[in-house]
Amino acid sequence: MARARLFSGKRIFFAAALLTLASPSHADLQLCNRASFAAETALGVESGGAHATRGWFRVDPGQCRLVLRGKIEADHLYIHARALAVYGAVKPLNAPQIELCVGERDFLVAGSRCSKAGEKIVPFAEVRPRDVEGVPTIFLAEPADYAADQARLAAMQRLLALAGYGVEPIDGLAGPRSDTALAAFLRERGLAPDAAASPAFLDLLIDAVRENASRGLLWCNETAHTVMAALGVDEANTIAARGWWRVEPGACVRPDLPPRGVRQVYSFAEAIDDNGVPVEKVGRALQWGGATEFCTRNTKFEIREHGQCAARGLSPHGFAVVEIGARTGTTIRFRETDR
Repeated sequence: MARARLFSGKRIFFAAALLTLASPSHADLQLCNRASFAAETALGVESGGAHATRGWFRVDPGQCRLVLRGKIEADHLYIHARALAVYGAVKPLNAPQIELCVGERDFLVAGSRCSKAGEKIVPFAEVRPRDVEGVPTIFLAEPADYAADQARLAAMQRLLALAGYGVEPIDGLAGPRSDTALAAFLRERGLAPDAAASPAFLDLLIDAVRENASRGLLWCNETAHTVMAALGVDEANTIAARGWWRVEPGACVRPDLPPRGVRQVYSFAEAIDDNGVPVEKVGRALQWGGATEFCTRNTKFEIREHGQCAARGLSPHGFAVVEIGARTGTTIRFRETDR
C-alpha cells in the first residue's frame, strides 16, 4: 500500500524538494529528444515508497532540456512522454511500469494518487539515465534510433506531411521529396531558405498544421502499408467518385475539394502490398470505408454513375460518410485496428 498512499508531513516536503530545481553545484538531469515529434514530458520519482511527479517539460526533436538540478536521491526514476496534440495518437516510447498522477498544465504532485480537479492517472515507464559528458541524461527515442540531427529532420518531415506536403518517407534522411516539400513550404510562407535552421522553425510548422486542420479533409496513414484512397463528392446532385490518392506509411495527403464550402464527403481506402495487391488481415481486406456503395476501378478514375458496377466492369466499394468541420476540418487516420 505504500506505493499508493498520499504523502504526509515530511514526505510531502521531501518529494517537493526532490523535484524542485536546486543548486547547480551537483549533477544535473537532462532530457534529450531523439524522436520525430515534439514531446511534453513528466518526471516521476520514487524514494522509500514515496512518490512525486512534476511536468510538463516540452522537449523538441534533436534538443536537450535540463529538468532537474542537483544530486538525485531516488530509488526509481520514471518518465511519461506525450506528443503535442497536432500529431494525433502516437505509440508510447517505453513500456509502462507504474501509474502516477499528472496535472493538465505545469504541476507538482506529491503522491501517486490524484486529489485535485484536472489531475489524472497516466502510465509512467522506469528509466535509467546515461552519463553524457558528465550529465545524467534520459533519452526519448523511437525504434529508428535517430541521431539528434536526424530526429529534427524526421520531425520536420512529419509536420510537413501533416500539413499535406508529399514528403514521405519519414526517415530523418535528406532527399529530393523532402527538399521539394520544404522548399514549397518556405516559398508559400515567404520565408528565406535558411529559415529551416532556426530553432523556432518547428513552431512555424506546428502552427501550419493547426491552420491546415481547418482546410477540408486530411488522410493520414499510420500503418506499415501503402494505402490507396478514393473520394466521393456531391457535385450538382451527382456523386463524383475519384481515385486514387497514394498515401505512404507515415504520410498525410490532403485531397482537393471543390472551392465552395463542402461539409460532407465520402471516403474509401485500402492497403496494398509492394505488388499492388490488397493486403489481407485475418482473411479480410485491410480497408477503411462504410455502407454507401460507389463504383471504382483499379486505375485512376472519375465516375459519376454508380448503378450496376460489376456489370460495367467496375468494382463496387463501400464509402464512409465524412462530415467536414467548418472550423476544424477532418482528419482520417488509417490504422490497422480501425476495421
